[in-house]
Amino acid sequence: MKEKEITVLKVEPGKSPETVTMPNTLDAMQKMVGGYIEVLPLSDVCLVCNEDGKLMGLEGNRRLGNDIIVGTFFLAGDTQSGDLCSLTHEQIQHFGEVFAKPDTFQPGEVEDALRIEFYSM
Repeated sequence: MKEKEITVLKVEPGKSPETVTMPNTLDAMQKMVGGYIEVLPLSDVCLVCNEDGKLMGLEGNRRLGNDIIVGTFFLAGDTQSGDLCSLTHEQIQHFGEVFAKPDTFQPGEVEDALRIEFYSM
């Protein structure tokens, strides 16, 4: 059953992560990230960010592998049916530590992380 409210880890550029409770609705998710959402599956959570953040010129937030996540994002759990759900206490603690320190970026570094790939058939 889909939770009406979910507890997530909100990560804003230049700030430490914070645990927040939000409505489990598309509208609330879009408000949190400032636009259309993109859901990126990680090991045992989902990272939800602004789908057009780099095109909009949002501020660099955190590094993720070889990429840079821009703007505010949040981490949530997911169910087997594909719905987002609350993070566990252990997930909040773990990812709070992973994203604890804000990253800094050199001028142009975020723009360089913008990639569009075209494939011809």
